[in-house]
Amino acid sequence: MEVGNSLDRKCLNELKISPVHWAVLGALSRPKVKLGMSFSDLTEYLGVSRQNLDAVLKRLERDGLVERVISEQDRRAKIVALTTEGFQTWDSLQDDFFEFYGQALNKLAFDDLVTLIHLLNKVNDGLKSIHLHKEMDQE
Repeated sequence: MEVGNSLDRKCLNELKISPVHWAVLGALSRPKVKLGMSFSDLTEYLGVSRQNLDAVLKRLERDGLVERVISEQDRRAKIVALTTEGFQTWDSLQDDFFEFYGQALNKLAFDDLVTLIHLLNKVNDGLKSIHLHKEMDQE
């Protein structure tokens, strides 16, 4: 938890963008979704709730980085897409983000990084296998 909070604070201070905003820009900058993606697909891709994503998108819309546009396939649906400024912001931050994470990890030896990746993959696999079934009392 402390690492996540430190990441959020340091990222905002150094890069002027939160990791969550960065993740949304990254998701929408992928070549296969260059024209945007549905809100539902974006929540699933990022693994966030609709409420959390909506709040993030409102901020990014206000900043002119994303827009919600009518889908060409289904005129009743809206898709989320990067604006020209959103693509420019994504491109302009690439080097700084690689430097940011490079500095964050520079205290780890190669073997430490391999171990970290291995352990994070195990945690991720464990998270994928969680299926809590809470039964409601029928009394």
